[in-house]
Amino acid sequence: MKAELHAGFRMVVGIAQMTMALVTLGLYFNTGVNYWSIGSLVITMLLVAGSRLTFQTGRNPNMNRKKYAAEFIGTFALVFAGTGAIVINEVSRGAITHVGIAMTFGLVVLVMIYTLGDISGAHINPAITIGFWLSRRMDGREVLPYIASQCAGALAASGVMRLLFPESRLLGATRPAGTELQSFILELLLAALLMFVILGVSTGAREKGITAGIVVGSVIALEAMFAGPICGASMNPARSLGPALVSGQLASLWIYLAGPIVGAAVGVIGCRCVRESGCCSARETAEIST
Repeated sequence: MKAELHAGFRMVVGIAQMTMALVTLGLYFNTGVNYWSIGSLVITMLLVAGSRLTFQTGRNPNMNRKKYAAEFIGTFALVFAGTGAIVINEVSRGAITHVGIAMTFGLVVLVMIYTLGDISGAHINPAITIGFWLSRRMDGREVLPYIASQCAGALAASGVMRLLFPESRLLGATRPAGTELQSFILELLLAALLMFVILGVSTGAREKGITAGIVVGSVIALEAMFAGPICGASMNPARSLGPALVSGQLASLWIYLAGPIVGAAVGVIGCRCVRESGCCSARETAEIST
């Protein structure tokens, strides 16, 4: 039975890869090289790389699939609830308010950490996954499958938002209110603080413990509350990638892909400056805080 499920899963992934490859070719031949064709190519490459690592690594393939499914579901929930709050706030002419949007992002992350933290670590953010890898708390072979699952979840959520609100032009996409440099620096610093906090309340590459969800969710809500009006306070490449690709708003996407990743690396450096010597080393880390 397990062998049949494994074969079925591989077949589904193979069909998805072929579909994305055909979509990429169709976009290229019909529209040439543009944001859509490049985005489709990136997604195809992530699918291929993620599936190869999923089927070739790990002592327990079934557990790997559960972790990647958890990251897909968690990121879907984050993007669906967060960008949904933004879109509904626009449709309802401010009924949710900026504070409500910030709280929505913080609360959905809190809920996902408590729900999925013991399965995948509830990263639901490529920058956090890369940060855990840089801190040597995560096997490098799992990084691409995690990121592929997160990006797929974000794209699926944005696709649902497009179906529900076809009149929305942005679908909650993040865009700078000021200069691009200003938003890039803000995203970098916000992600650095988030990564620093997560490393302080996590065990290995998992966000666990009674306080982890509250602390991480609070940081995200806080940062979204004060920085959201300027840069969007994404802190998450997948959260920005999904709405940008589905809505076609790709002009400033680089800010929200590069800024959080660089910021996560800075957060790891900060952790090494203040934590004990074993905090971010190759050896298994002990529980830091619960």
